[in-house]
Amino acid sequence: MPSSDSPPAGCTPPTLTPSPFARHPNVPLAATANPQPAPSPQATSKRPVAATANYLPETSYSALPDIHKQLVDQDAVVILEKPPITEDTLTELFSGSTLALDMKNDIYSTYRLQPPPHLNEMKVTVVCPATEKHLKKYQRQESYLVEETAEDYSSITLPYIESQSFSLQWVYNILEKKAEAERIVYEDPDPDVGFVLLPDFKWNQKQVDDLYLIAIVHQKGIRSIRGLTAEHLPLLKNVFQKGKEAIMKKYELPASKLRVYLHYQPSYYHLHVHFNMLGYEALGCGVERAHLLGDVIQNLQSNPDYYKSHTLSFPLRAEDGLLTKFREAGKI
Repeated sequence: MPSSDSPPAGCTPPTLTPSPFARHPNVPLAATANPQPAPSPQATSKRPVAATANYLPETSYSALPDIHKQLVDQDAVVILEKPPITEDTLTELFSGSTLALDMKNDIYSTYRLQPPPHLNEMKVTVVCPATEKHLKKYQRQESYLVEETAEDYSSITLPYIESQSFSLQWVYNILEKKAEAERIVYEDPDPDVGFVLLPDFKWNQKQVDDLYLIAIVHQKGIRSIRGLTAEHLPLLKNVFQKGKEAIMKKYELPASKLRVYLHYQPSYYHLHVHFNMLGYEALGCGVERAHLLGDVIQNLQSNPDYYKSHTLSFPLRAEDGLLTKFREAGKI
């Protein structure tokens, strides 16, 4: 029986020709004589792999001195991600890689491609020292959908948030330009309606297919959409309009190609807005957590206290402390 690494008699690996359609992160490279559009990102996107330091054997990180120094005697989270394939690397990727046949059946075949080392890099994000919240955030857990009434927010959610030590120092460092100042794409410095726009760490900025930016407002004290009223409409409209204009100017992406939304619950309690490329399945962009900024603005225009009075649904993971509070209150 022939080895799976060798083509069967009469079958030779195809000559790979770069296709401009295969540019989206995690989309298989197209290598056809008549290229077809690559599969949609919804069908192919993969989550990054995360591991807490206590699950990593010593040999996993001892070969990486800089990371090893951070992990010694401290809790940490290490996130491994494969960067998206960029169009400008396709020619070298196809010509400099080795190809091994896995399976062939009629017109269908699959191969394993081993690219050159410099085209096979991984992005490594380290959170160290990591809090218990960080460790739980990146562990695999079941999720539960919570329906939070206005009363639930006042009696359960808000007291829980106020009891936790959620540090926002890294946010203030950005707003005060003590950190990441060189990454800022746009800033409106107005203390009431201004904001800072910068790339999210999930985006490597090498292509716009998975564009992901965050607008962090200068105004302090707004934890989430629950704190929004009609008084904040000038702020929201300013972020919506100027954020889209800044992205159009720098990345030549029109507003019709953008998904602009807020999370509830947010990952940190200082108001911020997400800007994604439409078609990119970013984590957290589903209907159970994302609220389109345009809809938020319209809701507040029709009801000044919409988010202070309406029931909001959101997902919580099994070990989330807030889920425990809802269970103790008999809401789950």
